Amino acid sequence: MPHREQAARKKHCRGERIFRRTGVAMPETFLLADDDMLLRGSLAKLIALWRPEAIIAEAANGQEAQTKARQLRPQVILMDVRMPVCDGIEATRKIKAELPETKVIMLTVSDDEDDLFEAISGGAHGYLLKDVRPEDLLERLDGALKGEAVIAPAMAQRILRAFVEQAHRRSRAGGSEQQLSPREREVLNLVTQGATNKEIADGLVISVGTVKNHIHSILDKLHLRNRAQIAAYARVQKLTGWR
Repeated sequence: MPHREQAARKKHCRGERIFRRTGVAMPETFLLADDDMLLRGSLAKLIALWRPEAIIAEAANGQEAQTKARQLRPQVILMDVRMPVCDGIEATRKIKAELPETKVIMLTVSDDEDDLFEAISGGAHGYLLKDVRPEDLLERLDGALKGEAVIAPAMAQRILRAFVEQAHRRSRAGGSEQQLSPREREVLNLVTQGATNKEIADGLVISVGTVKNHIHSILDKLHLRNRAQIAAYARVQKLTGWR
């Protein structure tokens, strides 16, 4: 077992003993799942500088990530998408089924919309690309620990489009989605382009209140309200000014 892994296990066990004896909260636990050893090591050092008391464990594939998640019950997992043995999206589904409180954040080079949609639908709390700046990554991790959605700005609108397209596919296949009105389709098209409520209102010559009503109606009709989608929409709302 690598030295960092031994240290993480010892710190976790020590934290559990302190928690049982005193009730003091255990240190934050992070699991880094990526088949790139150099990247895992760099992330571990970055997080250790940011959170010196944190427990930091590593996994080289999705299967190992599941095993270590069961052992350590981490608050946050940084999960690559493409890994051997078991990919990150499948690992995320299985981990979230067992540990719903764990925040899984995809950290990947893949900006493929299918990967994005599958990850968020599978329970991922966020989706970041590996070109994220170190200081931005730490800011997002801090947000995740506070329960905030963690989605790169460039990905937020794509998530919305992916959810909408998936809802339309269900509808064409005979699902129960209600049809959007022509005006709702206009609003939806502008939202997916990143327009704010005010910009939509000005463009369609309607009030901001009417725009808000249309957006709520769109979400209701497309059933875009499950837990994973709500996490994604939290970021979309922040970016577009929805209220």
